[in-house]
Amino acid sequence: MPLQIQSLDHIVLTVKDISTTVEFYQALGMSVQRFQPADGTERTALSFGSQKINLHQAGAEFEPKAAAPLPGSADLCFRTQTPLDECAAHLQACSIEIIEGPVPRTGATGPLKSIYTRDPDGNLIEIANQTEF
Repeated sequence: MPLQIQSLDHIVLTVKDISTTVEFYQALGMSVQRFQPADGTERTALSFGSQKINLHQAGAEFEPKAAAPLPGSADLCFRTQTPLDECAAHLQACSIEIIEGPVPRTGATGPLKSIYTRDPDGNLIEIANQTEF
């Protein structure tokens, strides 16, 4: 029987500064989780819905890790039901620059309308509403 992937459980972002990253993603409505895996280390993650982003401090990543972990190398899209004009107003109130949008895009399950920003490490962050064109 072939392998059948069901969903994405979590991703890892390598970041320059965990507290700066946490502050940015909290402004997007994510929650902070601090946890200790079986190896006893203390780790930080961001959670939203049933997903999680684990954070690795650049230069002190946990093993195993990506072959070339670098801050600023990700391109992430987050879907929301909050209207994009409200999202844009919130980002502006948090002094987060919108670099593009709203623009039409295509997501995993269909058409999107998206705005773009960058996190503190330069990762491209897309915030999108599912729409019909």
